[in-house]
Order: sequence, then C-alpha cells, then structure tokens
Amino acid sequence: MPTQNSNIKEIKKTKKFNQIYLLILIVAIIGGAVGGAVGAGIMNKRFSGVDTITGKKNITVEESSATIEAVEKISPSVVSIVSTQEVQDIFGSTSEQTGGGTGFIITSDGLVVTNKHVVENPRAEYRVFTQDGKNYKAKVKAKDPLNDLAVLEINGKNLPVADLGNSDDLKIGQRVIAIGNALGEFQNTVTTGVVSARERSLTATGAFGQTTEELQGLIQTDASINVGNSGGPLINLDGQVVGINTAVAASAENIGFAIPINDAKTAIDSVVKTGKIIRPMLGVRYFPLTRDLAKYNSLPVDYGAYLYSEGPGAPAIVPGGPAEKAGLRANDIIIAIDNQAIDDNHSLKRILQNYSPGDKVEITYLRNKKEQKTSLTLVEME
Repeated sequence: MPTQNSNIKEIKKTKKFNQIYLLILIVAIIGGAVGGAVGAGIMNKRFSGVDTITGKKNITVEESSATIEAVEKISPSVVSIVSTQEVQDIFGSTSEQTGGGTGFIITSDGLVVTNKHVVENPRAEYRVFTQDGKNYKAKVKAKDPLNDLAVLEINGKNLPVADLGNSDDLKIGQRVIAIGNALGEFQNTVTTGVVSARERSLTATGAFGQTTEELQGLIQTDASINVGNSGGPLINLDGQVVGINTAVAASAENIGFAIPINDAKTAIDSVVKTGKIIRPMLGVRYFPLTRDLAKYNSLPVDYGAYLYSEGPGAPAIVPGGPAEKAGLRANDIIIAIDNQAIDDNHSLKRILQNYSPGDKVEITYLRNKKEQKTSLTLVEME
C-alpha cells in the first residue's frame, strides 16, 4: 500500500509532467502561428511578383507589368492614318474609297513615320487620328527610294514623340509588341509576341498580287500584324520603337515582318534636317546573286551584286554616274563595299543605307573571275 510520501511524489511528478506538456503545447501554438504568418507572407509576396527565397521577380507578373508600361508609354505617339478618294464607276456614279494604316510621331511639331505603301496613292487625301481623339489633315512630305518608308507632316504642336530604340540589340526570342490600326478600324490594337528571326528577305506584294518592292534585312515576329497595322511601331519592353511593321506572310499564321528602326534612322534624320529623304547612288543596275542564279549563269561566286543591262534604254552602268567614272562595266560582280561583303545578310541596298551622298567608298568587284578594286564618290539618288 502506498505511503503518504509516495503519493506526494506521484502528485509532484504528474504536476511537473503537465507543466512540461503545457509548455510544449504553447511553443507549438506560437511556432505554428509564426510559421503560418511567414508562409502567408511568402505566398503573398510570390503572388505579388517577388520570390523572397531567390529575391527574383516572378517572370509572368514582371512581363505583364512591363508590357502594360511599354504600351502606356508608346500609345500617345501612335496614330491612325486614313486615306479617302472619290472614285467613279463606269456608269458615272461616284463613291468614296477609303484605306487605313498606322504611323508614329517622331517630332513634336508633327512629322509622322509610316510605310510608303500606306500613302502610295497620289490622288488620295490623308488624315491622321491621334489617341486623344484629334485628327489632322496630312501631306506626304517624303518617300524613301530605297525602303518601304514615308514621312507625313501634320500641323501640330507639343505632340507626344515616340522613343526610338536600337534594333541591332534585338535577340531571337525577345519579347516585342506590335501596335496598330487593325483592319483600319480598331485603333491602337496591341498584340504581343517574340522576335522569331532577323535578316529576313521577301518580295512584298499588294492586295491584288502586284509586286511592290524587295525588302531585306527584316525582323520576323509572331506578334499578330493585321491589315491596317502597316507603318505602326514594333516596340520592346522599354516602350522603344525597334521596328516598323510592314508585311505579313499571307499563307501562314503569325508570321509578320518589320523594318529595323536602325535602317530608318538615316531617312528620318534626313527629313528632319533637309525636309526630304536623301539616299546615295552608285549608278548601276543589278540583281542580287543567289546560288541558283550563279549556277544557272555559270558565275564564279554565289553572292554579290551582278551588274546587268535590261536593254538599250536601261544600261547596267548609268551614263555619267559614279560607277561609270570608276570604270565599272556590265557583267562585273560587286562583292564588297569598304570590305563589307555583299551577301544574304548584307545586300548592296542595305549597305548603301549607311552612307550619304558625297561619301567616298572602296568597291571590290570581280571581272573575268579576277578580283579588282576601285573607289568612287556616291551621289544623291534622284
């Protein structure tokens, strides 16, 4: 039978155990509360775009925010261009024919860049509509003889100006945004995608299949470019213009093309300074060589610019031009200018865009399979 002293010991023992259990329970409750609060904080921060473990922003949230900010930055300078023309049918009835395109403002007093094919009709009247609801009568100030570019002029003051970026910095897979007057109806429509490729070449054709011009060095993107987007900006996530939307592949989905903004900068600078687009000229007629053309014509190289005549009224070498003065002849193949090879990524046309009339250049060419060099001074293209 237990003694009184042993009962007291058991009671003290039980009391001590209960105290320890209670202490553990309190610590567990406090620990759970703290852990829950910390966990909730981490989750909240992760969903808000910040990972407290890595210290990095959530990529999806970051890109979405950057896209919104880029669009907000560029949108005030993006304009819709509407053309109107009175046309008469065979019965003498007249109707108004309209067209649409896009552009962006490059000077606060009203110079607007767009595609040349957007304003190619000399009989049409053009109006520019800004994001704030205003509209202006526009006149075609300049057209680029080397590229699908044109500059319009409107009578404006303190207009928002687009920030021009550096298209040479673009990387394959980089996120880009296209903005334009989709279908000539939906102003400042935004689509997103990536840079799919660079240095693409294509023959641009109009709505009825007529050839408009050869385009080279283009940016390819999967950002949707619809009818009416022509002339609008392709921008990066900093809201800077890196390209000018110009064409789509008609037989495919989401294959669009833009002129790199760096190819347009010399034309833009020329208009701002002189009021027109001044381009240099060699004074030659040529076609770019390809492997098939070289093989078919038994030529020694499959790159370069082959100088050829189209007939008595269209000689390979323009009389009195720089090429004639430098001694170039029909059937010569220009393979480099200032040691820059002419190839698929660097056409003669694109290389010349980096020069101005009055610049002296060294021409490397082949004649009878022998490499030769000559120098000439570029003149202004008329």
